[in-house]
Amino acid sequence: MQNLRESIGTEIRRIFADPTGKVIEISHEDEGLFGPQSVCWQVHGDVTAMMIGGIASLLLQMLDPKVLAGVWDHSVFRQDMRGRLRRTAGFLARTTFGDKAQALGEMARIRRIHDHVRGTLPDGTPYEANDPQSLAWVHVTESLCFVESYIRYSKPHMSLRDRDRYFAEMAEVGAMLGADPVPRSYRAAQQFIRDARPSLRFDERTREIADLLLHQPAASPRLAPFHHMTMQAGVDLLPGWARSMHGLSISLPARLAVRGGTTGMAAITRWALSQGSTVRSSTASA
Repeated sequence: MQNLRESIGTEIRRIFADPTGKVIEISHEDEGLFGPQSVCWQVHGDVTAMMIGGIASLLLQMLDPKVLAGVWDHSVFRQDMRGRLRRTAGFLARTTFGDKAQALGEMARIRRIHDHVRGTLPDGTPYEANDPQSLAWVHVTESLCFVESYIRYSKPHMSLRDRDRYFAEMAEVGAMLGADPVPRSYRAAQQFIRDARPSLRFDERTREIADLLLHQPAASPRLAPFHHMTMQAGVDLLPGWARSMHGLSISLPARLAVRGGTTGMAAITRWALSQGSTVRSSTASA
C-alpha cells in the first residue's frame, strides 16, 4: 500500500514539477501575502480542485475576444500546452505560498510580459494584455472557478464568510496585477460574470483552443483515467450557458458519474500526497 501511495504521489507531482527542478520554499519567517491561516492556502492547496477549476477557468477566459486574441497571437499555448499550464500553476504557487519578495517579483514579471502583448482583433478592435478589464475577466473567472471546484470536491459546506474571505484575499493579487474592477466578495464575483456575458463570443479560434485544451494527452499512461476525469469535471463545472457557447454537453447520468468518480479521485489524490509531502508543497513545486 505504501508503494502504491508513493507511486501515485510521484506521478501527480510530475504534472506540476518545474523542468529546472526549482521548488518553492515556504518560509516560517515570511509567510508571504496571505499566510497559512488564509482561505487562499486552503483552496490553492487542494490539487484536484485546482486542476478542475483551472480547466473550467480557461474555457471561460477564452470566451472573451480580447483575452483569446492575446493567447492566439502571442502565447505558445498551441505548441507547448503542458508547459503553459505549468507556468500558470507556478504563478499561483509563488503568489500564494512564496515569500513576499517572491510573490511581488512574480507579479512584476507577469506585468513585464503583458507589456508586449498587444494587437488587434479580426474586426480591427485594439487589445492589450494589461487592459484592466481584460485582467479583471481573467482574475475573476480563475478565482470563481477555483472556489467553486473547491466547494464541489473538497468542502461542500464552505461558508459564505470564507468564500468572501477568499475573494478579498485574491483581490490583492488582482489589484497588484492591474485588474479593475476587482470583486471582493463571492456574490460580487458572480455578478461580474453575469454582467460580462453580453460581450462574450465563440468562434473558430475559440473552438481550436478549446479542442487543444480538452484533447491534450495525459502526462503519462498511468494518469490517463485521472486526466480524462479532470477534463470532464472541468466541463461539468462550467455554467450551463458557457457549455452551450462551447457546444459542449454532458448528460445527467454522465454528470453524476463524473462527480462521483472525481470525488473518489480527489480523495485518492489527498491520500497519495499526505505522506512525505503535503498537498500544499506539491502545488508549490512549480
